[in-house]
Amino acid sequence: MRVGFGVLGPVVAWDADAGGRAIALKGPRHREVLARLIVARRRVVPVSRLIEDLWAEPPPGAVGAVRTFVAALRRALEPQRPPRTPARLLVTEGPGYALRADPDAVDAWRFERDVAAAATLPPDGALPRLEEALSRWRGPAYAEFADEGWARGERSRLAELRLHAVERQAEARLALGRAAEAVPDLEAHLAEHPWREGAWRALALALYRTGRQGDALAVLRRARSCWSSSWAWTPARSCAAWRRTSSARRPTSTPRRGRRGGPGVGGRDRRVRPRRGLRRPHPPGVDGRPAPRPLDDRWRRPADGPPTTRDGRGGGGRTGRPRTDRPRHRRLRRPRDLDPPGRPRTGGIDRKDSRTHVGRARGRFRAGRP
Repeated sequence: MRVGFGVLGPVVAWDADAGGRAIALKGPRHREVLARLIVARRRVVPVSRLIEDLWAEPPPGAVGAVRTFVAALRRALEPQRPPRTPARLLVTEGPGYALRADPDAVDAWRFERDVAAAATLPPDGALPRLEEALSRWRGPAYAEFADEGWARGERSRLAELRLHAVERQAEARLALGRAAEAVPDLEAHLAEHPWREGAWRALALALYRTGRQGDALAVLRRARSCWSSSWAWTPARSCAAWRRTSSARRPTSTPRRGRRGGPGVGGRDRRVRPRRGLRRPHPPGVDGRPAPRPLDDRWRRPADGPPTTRDGRGGGGRTGRPRTDRPRHRRLRRPRDLDPPGRPRTGGIDRKDSRTHVGRARGRFRAGRP
């Protein structure tokens, strides 16, 4: 007789050889002892630990009560075992008991193995494994023992693993081009767990690939509003960047031709063009080094951009546009502080402005400007 155990929902047991016939586990204390042994994962649970987990204030005959529960479970799980024969499933070892179930006997253990195997498979192989693993859930794990301290950690771990499996299933469907099938499951998934950022992103992507770009952007706005109002935090950069890029793209990957036959919408050419105003590279000289350029070419305005500055970048300082509205050579007034001794002073500039005047004059002279 092969016995199976189910903890992904209410704790149950069934006879695998009899087509899944349910096994009567008697009262709630019997099921609690069985569930506590399943959580231990084939390890020994001392009797003292069982008593602490079963009762907040143990009664005087707690040890005898535990032995009674174990004996009733042995009769239910191994009805064909002869009397006074050692049990093979619920065994006694040392100071306690252990459940020696097969690795495939507990639905939670099979679920974990299928999810771990699906992570190493391609989308076409991972999707059937994930669908089979998620179909084993009948409700919350250890449903009738949600308030027990010994089950809290195991329930949280299995619940997180299930959420990951649902999102992994949606990603596999998106990779296989079945985006429409992923939308209903993701909607129900986010209705119960709105803090799952990966699920929001997968739902928006599924809507986008089915041609519902407006709904995809609405989903991202709803996620941002939900997070900012409930938890006062914003989505990650990947989700925000996807929202910005999707708002500027069409749902299809093939560009639509405009009326004039060019790519893009409305005949506009959306091909990437080089930036305007950048200086063209100078041809190399001898030995691969750049040849010296003429002085005037260093300040010349490019043909297809704004005037350049001294280092060739537009808008960074004084421009170098040649002046044609006045003569190129004009006599500069010398500052009076630079006149040699004995010569009448010709400048009208005081000492404070003399250095500024000379610096500007030298800059215009080097640039070839008047």
